[in-house]
Amino acid sequence: MKSEIIDRLHKENDLSDGELMALIENGEYDHELFQRADEVRREHYGTDVYLRGLIEFSNYCKNNCYYCGIRAENHRLERYRFGRDEILSCCRQGYELGFRTFVLQSGEDNYFSENVITEIVTAIKKEFTDCAVTLSIGEKSFDTYQTWFDAGADRYLLRHETANEDHYRKLHPENMSLENRKNCLWNLKKIGYQVGSGFLVGSPYQTTDNLIEDVRFLQELQPDMIGIGPFISHQNTPFKDFYNGDFSACLRLIAILRLMFPFALIPATTALGTINSEGRELGLQAGANIVMPNLSPVKYRKQYQLYDNKICTGEEAAECRMCLEKKVLSAGYAIVTTIGHVKR
Repeated sequence: MKSEIIDRLHKENDLSDGELMALIENGEYDHELFQRADEVRREHYGTDVYLRGLIEFSNYCKNNCYYCGIRAENHRLERYRFGRDEILSCCRQGYELGFRTFVLQSGEDNYFSENVITEIVTAIKKEFTDCAVTLSIGEKSFDTYQTWFDAGADRYLLRHETANEDHYRKLHPENMSLENRKNCLWNLKKIGYQVGSGFLVGSPYQTTDNLIEDVRFLQELQPDMIGIGPFISHQNTPFKDFYNGDFSACLRLIAILRLMFPFALIPATTALGTINSEGRELGLQAGANIVMPNLSPVKYRKQYQLYDNKICTGEEAAECRMCLEKKVLSAGYAIVTTIGHVKR
């Protein structure tokens, strides 16, 4: 029965809710599912694994999401933000190491206005003409997104985290809106960005029905990139006593998403490697095809605390790059230093 479900998912890129539930709740390391997902990623991307150079340039955030370590009300966190020159320095180091995509990520920091980000994007694109710029800096207006796109930003990452309104309300304060989050994603697509979304696996109060709703939303959105990772608690949040997300369920969902979205760019996230020492390698073998080494200076790494015990906070960029390359090779794949656009 399971083999038949996987066959149909492979052929039709879809399943009924009941069939999805059966795969998600399987509760085991599903070699058959992972093998089929790996075959599909190899069909479209071979053994290529794309590098994305992550620059976590500010840990200030105006929001108070209950699961996030850089939430505004975490007063124990030492805050920092980079200037334009520091960001460009990270890009220069990354370029020398073979990176051709820079991912600028931060909390929703009002210091970085529309004009400030425009100047940063313009400077990066002027100096690195053969590189892509990805922004991951939260919910903004249509006009602001348009301005940044016109300045040269290529991609935008905005995980919806949960597509269910009731579940969303349990994860976020009243002043935040799932409707606005989704509207931002639709606006980004309308403008012409390569758009990334995704969700947490195993977040507090989450049900399998919620996860299926997340998958259905992604089917509507048809994003270019899909980032999922396990919920990992942080000691200075309201969810500090909740259990972390299930690693095997996360792998199964990566494989399901690969079969549903054969062309998607899917990262093997740092959170996977945090919750399991071989997490990123296993994520690649389940269908992922992106890794995101950190280009931020070491002195700031531990301060970008989305969750506890985050790995790679003590490695210089070159060390991080070499370490990941060895892990990727050990999993049976090869890092490529190209811009790494989605293939459709």
